Amino acid sequence: MNEYKLYIDDQWVASSKGLIEDDINPADGSVYARVHQATREDLERALAVAQARFATWKNSLPAEREKILCRAADILETRMQEFSEVLIDEGGAPFGKSMFEVGFVIGMLRSVAGECRRTFGETYPSDIPGMISFSIRQPLGVVAAIAPFNFPLILAMKKVAFAVAAGNTMVLKPSPHTPVICFKLADLLKQAGLPAGVINVLPADGELAGDVLTSDPRVKLVTFTGSTPVGRILAQKASPHFKKITLEMGGKNPLIVLADADLDYAVNTAAFGVYIHQGQICMAGTRVIVEQPVYEQFLKKLVAKVKTLKMGNPREHDTVIGPLIQARQCEIIAKQLADAKAKGARLLIGGGHKENFFEPTVLADITREMDCYDIENFGPVIGVMAAKDSDDALRIANDTAYGLSSAVMTNDLQKAMDIALKLEAGMVHVNSTTILDEAHVPFGGVKNSGFGREGGHYSMAEMTELKWITIQLGEQHYPF
Repeated sequence: MNEYKLYIDDQWVASSKGLIEDDINPADGSVYARVHQATREDLERALAVAQARFATWKNSLPAEREKILCRAADILETRMQEFSEVLIDEGGAPFGKSMFEVGFVIGMLRSVAGECRRTFGETYPSDIPGMISFSIRQPLGVVAAIAPFNFPLILAMKKVAFAVAAGNTMVLKPSPHTPVICFKLADLLKQAGLPAGVINVLPADGELAGDVLTSDPRVKLVTFTGSTPVGRILAQKASPHFKKITLEMGGKNPLIVLADADLDYAVNTAAFGVYIHQGQICMAGTRVIVEQPVYEQFLKKLVAKVKTLKMGNPREHDTVIGPLIQARQCEIIAKQLADAKAKGARLLIGGGHKENFFEPTVLADITREMDCYDIENFGPVIGVMAAKDSDDALRIANDTAYGLSSAVMTNDLQKAMDIALKLEAGMVHVNSTTILDEAHVPFGGVKNSGFGREGGHYSMAEMTELKWITIQLGEQHYPF
């Protein structure tokens, strides 16, 4: 069994108070690793290192940062199996999901490398004679990142890579469920040539890390991906300090299926959008809204699809449904199902669980009175509801506190665009799944799903400060 210390300034450092916790394999309950936990003193030490390294790293050339990120992508291609196995054993990711995640990060690193040369400012016309007016973007300083467990490599690297590309330094707090993959991330960047102290990785108690990272003046940006309740707490902690913060939080994402859609394709889209990684994805399309004329037909086809999905050992290549990250999540889901059935929902398939494994489940006839209507369960459960027509489907889709992702299945372009423009979500996908992301797009949500955007030049804007500069040619004439 491996033991991992804190990663500070390219060194493996023991917790200052000897705090060590077990990292559990969710598939079999075994201890995967033992991981040191940071104290307040450890976090402050890491911030001091990051602040000191920023003095030189901010002046690094775009070519240097670009080279490191491209080299990291090349190295990761040779270490795909190693990283995939960590995602499987530490996070319970089925084999296919783990390989997808590593492959996505390889492409992301190359895409982000291109952003090193695209931190653009602008020039502005001026009404003052002889005035040259322009803006530039400069790195912020120390960025604090808090990463989740569900896509721990993608969502940690998305924060780290853009911070590095912009010339910032970073303190990364991984999820307590998936710290090892973040240590691997740091090792990858070190192997690629990233200087010591530019990235520091410290597992820590969430409340402690939130207190320190949102209040310390050396931290210029807190970037968080996780649940809405935790994001709300972080925003409240950051606001008294006027701390810049970006939040990518939860979602109760609608997939609208109109009567003219290809039902077989719609069923496959719905199944992928919830059952990949057991539904433990903020973008999961857990609210499926189907026009009444094809409602029962859709349900019949969906149940048939679910019967084909294998649940079991995530290391087996044909496994679709692996374990949830912890057993108590099964109890939360079971409670939601019981509430829904008591209020009139039909359980068409699934609903059982053992240890960390929850069967792929379909609930029909969901109504607003049910907890599952607008509360995330982060599990393999599709809730299906009927809509009278496309207007009713849009009303139901927007009837949620969240606004992350959404999708609509239709062959009517007019209806597709009308719905896309009116959906209250940061992302809308026509004839595709709610689970979509690319390295260069503006990823993020509205309402209780957060604010700020990640990806491409949108991340670079978040990771830099815009400064206006003027140069007066000749003398300016003043009124007194």
